[in-house]
Amino acid sequence: MKIPDIAPGSKILAFGHYQPANVVTNDDLAKSMDTNDEWIQSRVGIKERRVAPDGESLEDMATIAGGKALAASGLSPEDVDLVIVATCTLETQIPNASAVVAHRLGIKAPGAFDVNAACAGFCYALGAASNAVRAGSARHVLVIGAEKLSQWVDWTDRATAVIFADGAGAAVVGPSGTPGIGPVVWGSSGDKADAILIEDRTKFLHQEGQTVFRWATTTLHPVALEACSRAGVDPSELAAFVPHQANLRIIEAIARKLGADKAVIARDIVHAGNTSAASIPLALSRMLERGEVRSGGLALVLGFGAGLTYAGQVIEIP
Repeated sequence: MKIPDIAPGSKILAFGHYQPANVVTNDDLAKSMDTNDEWIQSRVGIKERRVAPDGESLEDMATIAGGKALAASGLSPEDVDLVIVATCTLETQIPNASAVVAHRLGIKAPGAFDVNAACAGFCYALGAASNAVRAGSARHVLVIGAEKLSQWVDWTDRATAVIFADGAGAAVVGPSGTPGIGPVVWGSSGDKADAILIEDRTKFLHQEGQTVFRWATTTLHPVALEACSRAGVDPSELAAFVPHQANLRIIEAIARKLGADKAVIARDIVHAGNTSAASIPLALSRMLERGEVRSGGLALVLGFGAGLTYAGQVIEIP
């Protein structure tokens, strides 16, 4: 038996993102339901969100974001041997999104699988990609978080319609002489799984907002601290904290308890809404594009959502 070459570490080489062109403001929503801009901003911190049209699929968005990340990495499709798509909003479960997206990008015969850990999905997929590279199972991995939540939301239900949105974010993971992706800290609270659910194929997404809020603001800061500890990083050393963009109040509550005083806190939710598994790579890619974070700095990413699942790790910003 030949043991494959094992990389001492893994790292993110590049990010990419995509958002639909259609902007839906709080005032737009107020025209069709009992809500207003002040009510929405005071509760979830969102001013606007992007919604894909009927003709734009989740796979379309994932392909564009993945293509941008691949181009930014300097690699060719031939260099990629594994594609992972994190999503919980496929229109149908078969075929999986990863094989379709890989084919569209010209990636020949890669390993391809989807991950459904809802809003924690990107961090789960990133952990799997890092492990695959370090174990020698893959050389370069394209990891994509993509969601079309608009097709699973009741647009007359202000409890969900004001929150969720569409988009995609992607990262390319490759080998590194030094660790660029820290150990993943992940877990779940299955006893609260009914807090976010879609009952069956005929139903829309349902969320018990207060239950999720209490769980997130009391459970997740120890996970964030453990991710820093396992990576050997003090929170004061973080250049950025990029949690899942679920709710601005949740983001700011976790950030306060984390004590990362020097870190730039991602607040992409204000203009992008909650895009589930897409939110972390989408936010980081946009932060890099705007020059809010610099290459080489350390960022803590933390995903959490339906399941209830959570995962986080420290990464080096590409």
